[in-house]
Amino acid sequence: MNLTPLPEALDRWLPGAQARVERVALLPRVDVFGRVESFADGVAHVSGLAQACLGEQLAFDGGGTGYVLSLESDLLSCVLLDAPGALGAGCRVSGSGRTVQVPVGDALLGRVIDPLGRALDAGPPIVPECWLPIERPSPAIHERDLVQQPVHTGTLAIDAMFALGRGQRELIIGDGATGKTAIATDTIIQQKHSELICIYVSIGQTASSTARVIDAVRRFGAPERCIFVVAESSGAPGLQWIAPFAAFTMAEHFRDRGQHVLVVIDDLSKHAATHRELALLTRQPPGREAYPGDVFYVHARLLERAAQLSAARGGGSLTALPIAETQAGNLSAYIPTNLISITDGQIVLDRRLFDANHKPAIDTGLSVSRIGGKTQTRAMREAVGTLRLDYAQFVELEMFTRFGTSVEPRIQARLARGRQIRALLKQPQHAPLPAPQELALLHLLGSGVLDSLPADAMQRLREALPQWLEGEGAEFAAAVDRGDSIAPPLLQKSLAQLGKLSAPAP
Repeated sequence: MNLTPLPEALDRWLPGAQARVERVALLPRVDVFGRVESFADGVAHVSGLAQACLGEQLAFDGGGTGYVLSLESDLLSCVLLDAPGALGAGCRVSGSGRTVQVPVGDALLGRVIDPLGRALDAGPPIVPECWLPIERPSPAIHERDLVQQPVHTGTLAIDAMFALGRGQRELIIGDGATGKTAIATDTIIQQKHSELICIYVSIGQTASSTARVIDAVRRFGAPERCIFVVAESSGAPGLQWIAPFAAFTMAEHFRDRGQHVLVVIDDLSKHAATHRELALLTRQPPGREAYPGDVFYVHARLLERAAQLSAARGGGSLTALPIAETQAGNLSAYIPTNLISITDGQIVLDRRLFDANHKPAIDTGLSVSRIGGKTQTRAMREAVGTLRLDYAQFVELEMFTRFGTSVEPRIQARLARGRQIRALLKQPQHAPLPAPQELALLHLLGSGVLDSLPADAMQRLREALPQWLEGEGAEFAAAVDRGDSIAPPLLQKSLAQLGKLSAPAP
């Protein structure tokens, strides 16, 4: 039998094929694979990947990914980021040579996504500008600037007494169902009137509570400038763990472009519980309350990424509002004390105030903002005056007068003023106040106009303020928007007009 040589046959059927084959560089390629030794509770123990590093993303045959959480002499522990499916012992695992990365860019705005950037809504496919690792170093000291610009929350009690600044980390802490998420949601809604981009991170929350937040922002806020990162309680623990880190990476993309971002983390108590769960599953030694020893470092390296950058770095800012839950108001528990020491202040919510229908239930005695007060405008500082001191004295006087003893007229006047302060600080949900309305109310309080008003007059005054600011009070509103101090003649004129608005109906 006469057989045609293979090169000649190739040239006969595919002209030039032999030349192309000869130009191909035949180099060796090494593929490194490992295998799953055991799998349970969202954690796979893998052997055979000696070159893998901490945080590296791994891929499993048949789909599914995970990241390396701990390394041992002969095994590594991989936390799954997807449903396990048919994963089991003997499955092949390959490394990627890179840490977990998430998409960033304007395409994420207005979307509901999971921590890996996969769409959870019915929108079009997300086309990111680039991919960045979830673990990034925080800005160095020389790259930071002073916190000088305010973050207007729309909550009068916070803006007047515990002001926030761009680049600050302010903890919202309290027992369950006391309004922590409501304060954060109102802050996001208020940014409808600013240039801040908002990112809401849901960690271990129920689907219904997350849906309420998203619905509130869509109804009252600017959802086109928001990103919702959702890691539900029914999802993989690995997704819950990476969720805040992924959100900060998405925020840093905008911050590094000179923009301003607000990140709400709801909540870090559940994130700490997830970290403890994964640590115990990977046989890390437990410490206080069974948390591993690095839980403080995990949250510290996360929140240190919030900063106001210097002009040389673009002048952008990343403000963090982490939320933490206490048990029976115990602020001295392990995780609350850790977070209080990391952040620049805390907004403490009190169960008794909440049950008494005083909302937001902010405990003015325990709450503090360590640096945000420097961001207040001159007009706000002048309007606030001794508000916090007056309210603290009222709370103490009210406690003593509960015993039924007779009090002198001077004390009765201070009690009446304190009740007006309490009524002023009460605020319905999803109704944040613009800065001009807050200043008008504070000036009315400081001038004594509100002291003799009946309890129901406060609501009428709040309803009439927007129309007054658009008409007779336009000059007052313009001065507030400029951040100027209110001139005495303008203030006297405005107070006279506001006094007529707050007068009891005939």
